[in-house]
Amino acid sequence: MVRESGSRGGLDERAVLLAAGLADLAVSTIGSGLGLVRGLLRRSDTAEMAAEAERDLEARGRLVLDRYVSPPPAHLEVLARHVLARRSRDGG
Repeated sequence: MVRESGSRGGLDERAVLLAAGLADLAVSTIGSGLGLVRGLLRRSDTAEMAAEAERDLEARGRLVLDRYVSPPPAHLEVLARHVLARRSRDGG
């Protein structure tokens, strides 16, 4: 499920990515202060910050799903593939 950061998935995929990113963000930043929110609401670049936050949440969601959806390959299998590739390059 690894994709380029510029590619746009389907609406369902984006919703899942946003939800997973939002859940990860909520878990990792519980207890952020109300004063910070008030300060952000007074800023003049709120729309740009919202767009950046959406991109960040999508990226977080993609990372979360990649971490839990696809398990990493087995270590010995990776080593065996390297050995096979080296043997085929060396001709024997």
